[in-house]
Amino acid sequence: MAHRKKLKKSIKIIIGAVLAAALMISGVFIWKHRNAKTVSETVNEPQPTETPDEELPAVSEEPEPTPVPTPEVEESSFTLFMVGDGLIHGAVYENAAQPDGTYDFKPMLDRIGEIAGQYDLAYYNQETILGGTEMGLSSYPVFNSPQEFGENMIEEGFDLVSTATNHSMDMGAAGLESQYNFWKAHEDEILMEGTNMSWDERNEISVRECNGISYAFLSWTFGTNGIPMPEGQEYLVNSYDGYEDEMLEQVRRADEMADVVIMAIHWGTEYADYPNDHQIWLAQELSDAGCDIIIGNHPHMIQPVQWINGHKTICFYALGNLISAQFDDSLVGMMGAVTINKRTEGDKTEITLSDVKADLHWTYGEAVQWLDIGVYPFTQLNDSICPGYQELYSRMSQIITAMDDSIQVGGF
Repeated sequence: MAHRKKLKKSIKIIIGAVLAAALMISGVFIWKHRNAKTVSETVNEPQPTETPDEELPAVSEEPEPTPVPTPEVEESSFTLFMVGDGLIHGAVYENAAQPDGTYDFKPMLDRIGEIAGQYDLAYYNQETILGGTEMGLSSYPVFNSPQEFGENMIEEGFDLVSTATNHSMDMGAAGLESQYNFWKAHEDEILMEGTNMSWDERNEISVRECNGISYAFLSWTFGTNGIPMPEGQEYLVNSYDGYEDEMLEQVRRADEMADVVIMAIHWGTEYADYPNDHQIWLAQELSDAGCDIIIGNHPHMIQPVQWINGHKTICFYALGNLISAQFDDSLVGMMGAVTINKRTEGDKTEITLSDVKADLHWTYGEAVQWLDIGVYPFTQLNDSICPGYQELYSRMSQIITAMDDSIQVGGF
C-alpha cells in the first residue's frame, strides 16, 4: 500500500515535470514567434530619412513667358513727278496742227515725257479747257483747246490732271462738260479732279493705289475769272471762294481714307515769283488738315518750294507753265519730284516723304512767229537755242530755295 502511494506520487511528479517542461518550451516558442513578428514589422516599415539641406530639390521658378513674335515689317514707296500749266495759246495749237485737221503736240512734249516716264505717277495742270475743235478753238482771254493735247499728255506718261482753274468756265457749262466727258473716257489711264457733273461727285473723294500705298487726289481753284456757274450747278468747278471750310473738311476726310493726300490748288498772284500772304496761310491750313503734298499754280511763274509742319507737308507754291506762248520768265517752268514711303510694322503705319527735288525747263519758240515750239529741260539747252541760258538758270533756280534752302535743285 505504501509502495503504491509512492508510485502514484512519483508518476504525478513525472507528469508535472513533463507538463512544466512542455509549458516552458511552448512559452519560449510563443515569445520567439511574437518577437520575430515585431522585428519583421519593424524592418519592413518605411522609416523617415533626413535629407541634407544641399540635397533638397530646388523650388521651381515661374516658367519663362512665351516670346511674342516680332511683327513683320513691310516697306513700299512710289515716286511722283510734277509739272505746271498746259496753257494752250493759239500759237501752241497752230504749231501742232496737222494737214488732216488733227493736232499733234508730242514733238513739243517728248523731252519732258522722257523724264515723266521714269516715275510711278506724273501730274500736270490743264489750265485751258479742252472743249475740242467742235466748239471752235480760241486763245486768250477765253480759251478752248484741242482734246488731242490731253491725249498726248496721257501718251507721255501722265496719270493725274487737275482741271479746277480760273479758266474752267471759259466755254460755259457745255465746254466744261465736253472736257469732262473726254477725261472720263480715259479714266483708266488718268485720274482727273477739279470739275464735276453733280453735287455727289463734288463731295466724293477719289482714292487710288500705287505700289501698295493709297493716295487721295484733290483739286480746287480760287475762282473762275468772274464767270459764274449756273444757279444750282455750283458743283461744276471746285471753287473755294466762300467754301474754304468745305475744302479743308474734304482734306480731313481724305486723310482718314488714304495714306497720302495730294492737293492741286489754283491760287496766288499772277506773275509773282513769291507766294502772297493768303497762299502761305492757306498752305498751313491745308497741312494742318492732313495734306501731304501741295501742288500750286496760277501765277504763270515759278515760286519757292517749302517744307511745312516739320517735314510733314511739302508745298510747291507754283510750278509755272509747262507750255505756253507767253514771255520772259513765264517761259521758265518747274519740274518737281518726291518719293512717298510707307512702313508698316504690325498695326502701326508710318508715311514719310523723301528725295524732294526741283529743276527747270524752258519753252522755246522761234521769235515773232512762234514756230517750232518745244519744251526743253535746262540740261538740254545751249546758247544757240536759248542765249544766256546759264545765267537764266542760275537766277531762276534761286527762286526754288528762297523759302527753304534744304530743297535739292537738279537731279532729273
